[in-house]
Amino acid sequence: MSIQAVIEEKLQALEPTHLAVENESHRHAVPANSETHFKVTVVSEHFQGLMPVKRHQRLYALLADELAGPVHALALHLYTPQEWAARGGARPDSPDCRGAGA
Repeated sequence: MSIQAVIEEKLQALEPTHLAVENESHRHAVPANSETHFKVTVVSEHFQGLMPVKRHQRLYALLADELAGPVHALALHLYTPQEWAARGGARPDSPDCRGAGA
């Protein structure tokens, strides 16, 4: 199973109304077909009443094995359904990696 699929499966614990796990490794200075850099967008009622740092900690706990091994970086965009609706269902784009061309 790919790392991306494992992440998607583990994040089901948050009962997301929207989940997007994007492998952005190709945008970084890593070997081809790597699974090291991901952008994760999760919309869940489980985030209600939690400050951003607490939301991040919940994901870090769920993905502890991946973060201890193959995953080098996660860009996290974590919203309640109300926050997601207020954003019009949009999350920020990732910046270009400065080291990708090195």
